[in-house]
Amino acid sequence: MTLPPATALWASLPVPAIIIDGAGLTVEANPAAEQFLNISARVLRGQPLFDRLAVDAPLEEVLARVRGDQSSLFINDVDVGTGERTPVLCNLQAAPLADAPGHVLLLISPREFAERIGRGQGTRHAARSAIGMAEMLAHEIKNPLAGIAGAAQLLAMTLPAEDIELADLIVAETRRIVKLLEQVEQFGNLRPPEARAVNIHDVLDRARRSALVGFAAHMAIVEDYDPSLPPTLGDADQLLQVVLNLLRNAAEASGGKRGTIRLRTFYDHALRLRRAGGGGIALPLQVEIADDGPGIPPEITESIFDPFVSGRENGTGLGLALVSKIVADHGGWITAESAPGRTVFRLSLPLAPPLVAPPPDAPRGVPHSEETA
Repeated sequence: MTLPPATALWASLPVPAIIIDGAGLTVEANPAAEQFLNISARVLRGQPLFDRLAVDAPLEEVLARVRGDQSSLFINDVDVGTGERTPVLCNLQAAPLADAPGHVLLLISPREFAERIGRGQGTRHAARSAIGMAEMLAHEIKNPLAGIAGAAQLLAMTLPAEDIELADLIVAETRRIVKLLEQVEQFGNLRPPEARAVNIHDVLDRARRSALVGFAAHMAIVEDYDPSLPPTLGDADQLLQVVLNLLRNAAEASGGKRGTIRLRTFYDHALRLRRAGGGGIALPLQVEIADDGPGIPPEITESIFDPFVSGRENGTGLGLALVSKIVADHGGWITAESAPGRTVFRLSLPLAPPLVAPPPDAPRGVPHSEETA
């Protein structure tokens, strides 16, 4: 089979594709991008892309990371507009061009065209509906499960020894299902965050200590903190839940083998979350949780934060969905970058205003950076 030339492949891409140089100027746009932006590639060339594209994500920071790390980065469920049309929900992929230093290929995959036309709602609304139905089912199913477990325990008192194991299996499995249902209920019933000034290093230290005496006992946790970070605005307990979920994923990715998790914090004053309607919010506080495991399966990379998507056998697919929901409720942003041997989840969080006080019982000071096995 004879492959078509590169120009034909470029023109045949079914999704908008744009090449951006190191200065943020548009180098080239394919026909799908011309249609999406409602402007010709000839006019776009040499123009700042963000004069024409409104993206509800810190895209400038994403492009900088792609250039610096020379690796692809995915961003899911982002509102993308042009100022002349209603924003649509898209998945974005940014990738470096090997033969053009500083240049980045941006692919825009709209997710809601068919949903909005055919059903009048997008994928986010469908996900919320699925969670709502699952929450109702969870509440109804837990009661009969409790009866089944109780009956099995009563039977075990009169069964011969060789059958007790079966009764114990029934009890164990019903408890496992109840635990899963409680996770579904927790996802649906998560309260709004109680925003206070929070020292993110205190949250990380609490999570690290809890992990090392439990699910991450076989891991080494390395801390790389910027001790000058100011407080973030958030709910300490909910942020702790986020970090614990990410640490648990990192520990479980090792498959029981000894590995390393790195907790890193730093300040990025240039990072802002762009709003589709213009303007944005500064998210300067950065927290990274990195592991040296096998990485996220490529087939689920684009949907890793969606409910019921899991890369592990018997996984519920609710952990990262819950993490994403909590971070979004805090006005923050979360991204994931993964390759075999290195997976990084980055949290970008806002600053606490000067007049917001910490809780009365909040500890003072920044934990000392150290490596703990």
